[in-house]
Parts: sequence; C-alpha cells; structure tokens
Amino acid sequence: MPITRVEEFNDPGPMPRDVWPATLSPVRQLLDEGLDLDPVTVFVGDNGVGKSTIVEAIALQFGMGPEGGGTGSQHSTRPSESMLCEHIRLRREPGAPRGGFFMRAETMHGFFTYLEEHPNRSRPEPRFHERSHGESFLDFVIDRARWPGLWILDEPESALSFSGCLALIGLLQSIVDSGIGQVILSTHSPVLAAFPGATIHEVGEWGLRRTAWEDLDLVRHQRSFLESPERYLRHLTDEDD
Repeated sequence: MPITRVEEFNDPGPMPRDVWPATLSPVRQLLDEGLDLDPVTVFVGDNGVGKSTIVEAIALQFGMGPEGGGTGSQHSTRPSESMLCEHIRLRREPGAPRGGFFMRAETMHGFFTYLEEHPNRSRPEPRFHERSHGESFLDFVIDRARWPGLWILDEPESALSFSGCLALIGLLQSIVDSGIGQVILSTHSPVLAAFPGATIHEVGEWGLRRTAWEDLDLVRHQRSFLESPERYLRHLTDEDD
C-alpha cells in the first residue's frame, strides 16, 4: 500500500497540544498514538470534528495539492490548510506507488478550471466543466483509474446523488481490487461508509474509534429519520415556536 501508518513527526519538535488543530480530540489522538491504515479507510463524523483536517494533512504530506489534484499539483487559490501536515510522517511499503489523487468536492470546480487552463498536451482529457458536478466528479475518477496510487476523497457525496455514490464505490472498489490502489475517504454518507471491506473510524469529541457500519451514529440517526421524519421535523418546528 502507498501508506501503512500515519504518526507524529517530532523533528524539530512535537506539535503543541494547546494549538489548533491539536486541540481537536481526533487530531490529538492521531499525534499521540498514530494510526494504522488499511486498503480502504473511512472517516465518519459530524461537521467540525476534524476528519477533513486529518485527510487534508495526509494528502499534503503525500505531496498532493491542498485544493485537490495529483501528486505535485500546484493548484491553489486561497491557502487555508492547517499546520498538521508539517507534524506527521507517513509510513510506506517498499516499492509502493508514490502517485495519487486528492479529491475534495468543495474545490473541484476550481481544480477543473485549472486543468482547462493548463491542458495536458500529450493526452487530451475530458472537458469536466461541460458535465454536471456529479458527472464530472465520476469522469475524473474514470479518467485516472488506471493509474496506481493513493486516492484521498473528502466528502465526495456533496457532488453525488444516491446512484452516483454507488457508482463511485464501484469505481474505487475496482481500483482496490486490482491491487494498484488504496482509498482514504471522509464522508457523511451512510452509502459511502458502507464501502465493502472498509475499516471505519468514527470521529468525534471522543477522538477516533473503530466502529462497525451498523453501529455508526450516522447510520442509526438516518435510519430513525427515514422511519419517522415527522419526529425530527416537529422538534425543529417546536423550537422555532
């Protein structure tokens, strides 16, 4: 695998635990204990708990652009990444692929513009802006799927419908099954969290905990909502009143 473990890098010194993002429990646990990765690793958690901060730092330390793209990508519009990437190191298997792609739905529009402005002269690629958001997202994976390496995706469900999420799982599964790729995924989607064979880490104020899909708070809450949406919606109305 491209990455087997993430751990703190103590040269020239450890990251201060009273400085953001080390103040977030999942980030602090990652620094204190390290984290072993599998062929497919999924991070699930609420907004603001630190899952995107973790996957972003891994992508940057691997050599990917902060706003998406492959290793060596220089695309950047407004730097907002944390300093976490400077305080971690990645353990790699000998001979493992060193290429990969970082996809974050919130910045893919700008990244596709960057690709149009800096075309690959030797290999024409799809005109991503001429497709819908979700279609362009899947087209990008299809276009790059034959290249070995690490795939890091940050909340891709924001670009995808239900069927699009299933299609993405199928594409990524084929990459993993071929033995040429590894997937790290951050998501709010119970569909993407159900990635076959994935190791799931639930991320929250407790830190990181390995959790079975059916035991995720995300899955339990969405099941409950689908069974009785009026209970949740009535509660919101009552608060407004």
